Amino acid sequence: MTQELMEKSKKYLWLPFTQMKDYDENPLIIESGEGIKVKDIDGQTYYDGFSSVWLNVHGHRKKELDDAIKSQLDKIAHSTLLGMTNIPATELAEKLVEITPENLTRVFYSDSGAEAMEIALKMAFQYWKNIGKPEKQKFISMQNGYHGDTIGAVSVGSIELFHHVYGPLMFESYQSPIPYVYRSESEDPETCKNDCLKKLEQLLIEQHETIAALSIESMVQGAAGMIVMPEGFLLGVRELCTKYDVLMIVDEVATGFGRTGKMFACEYEGVQPDLMAAGKGITGGYLPIAATFTTEDIYQAFYDDYRTLKTFFHGHSYTGNQLGCAVAIENLRLFEQDQIVEQVSEKAEHLHTLLEELKDMPHVGDVRQLGFMCGIELVKSKETKESFSLQARMGYKVSLKMRELGMLTRPMGDVIVFMPPLVSTMEDLKAMVDIMKQAIHEVTRSAF
Repeated sequence: MTQELMEKSKKYLWLPFTQMKDYDENPLIIESGEGIKVKDIDGQTYYDGFSSVWLNVHGHRKKELDDAIKSQLDKIAHSTLLGMTNIPATELAEKLVEITPENLTRVFYSDSGAEAMEIALKMAFQYWKNIGKPEKQKFISMQNGYHGDTIGAVSVGSIELFHHVYGPLMFESYQSPIPYVYRSESEDPETCKNDCLKKLEQLLIEQHETIAALSIESMVQGAAGMIVMPEGFLLGVRELCTKYDVLMIVDEVATGFGRTGKMFACEYEGVQPDLMAAGKGITGGYLPIAATFTTEDIYQAFYDDYRTLKTFFHGHSYTGNQLGCAVAIENLRLFEQDQIVEQVSEKAEHLHTLLEELKDMPHVGDVRQLGFMCGIELVKSKETKESFSLQARMGYKVSLKMRELGMLTRPMGDVIVFMPPLVSTMEDLKAMVDIMKQAIHEVTRSAF
């Protein structure tokens, strides 16, 4: 049966962000999960070292979350949100508004983080049209930004590896630099921050009359390699957007729901976005629900008689799905009951101490962390910061060794991603960091 499943997976599936030749050489099929571990069809267990792509909160098979879905199934699985609503979607919206930045008062549901960002872009574009400023049509994206894989989200992203092939499909956006302290000339956080803010302001001075919005990940650029912004940068961006009358779209898809030690990462600097996208941890990692949050001013710009055609013509079949919203409500209850955000903040200090041990390794160039978002950048030369060649695939090889040692993750190039479930204990964190350390040591040592 095991071999048969393997063959079927190779014959019929096309996996996301996966070179299928790699999969065919190292196939893996997950059968079940319990707590912060998953089990494959051969019976091998692994730590879920990347929270099943950055979204698991309470672990797998959390009884309260399972029960919330079962209870909702006894009522109804799904009904549309087009022109009507349902009980869980309505109750969840209230709870979400209570925990998001105070200026965000409206919730628009979707199915994934990319869709939530796509919605924010369309809202920002139409907002200016609705209030009589149709010339504001352009967007600013941040260097190395990533917001998902739909065309709009790709258009405000700028990771060359992912996006260059789709260039002819994308709309043009302005790019502004992001402070990547480790790779900067000064290597000084304050200097790097100020240089980037000056360049952003110059762009806004020249182009603000045509710019609708700026999109930015909150405090940490995930897909770019866990690049943590220097203190004050996100707030500086907010101040410039306000000064030059440009909407600020904050992407909290990866950083939201406790991942960084705050419910939302923008809380670190008291930033109030005009629009905000969230997803991943919203259901505890159970079902695909996402949300775009907006201010009341933006909402009111669409509120009018139908004949004015200011309606936001956008929607998805499973928007506001009852099962997803029901489990999200229970997820938020568990956040409060178990003090998840406070726990992450506390355990992150212990994790920081553990990760410090990696800094002395010969091929670890930089270790970046905010809460439970961590990236370990591997380099060929620690002294010169020279990267490994693309052909060496060092990050991929290390992740395969980690898998062999009992932990799953996916690297970003040569940055090892470590984003454990938020309920991981101190002992779990040490065990996972030890696996990373051993894998990095064995793979990089054998490369020379």
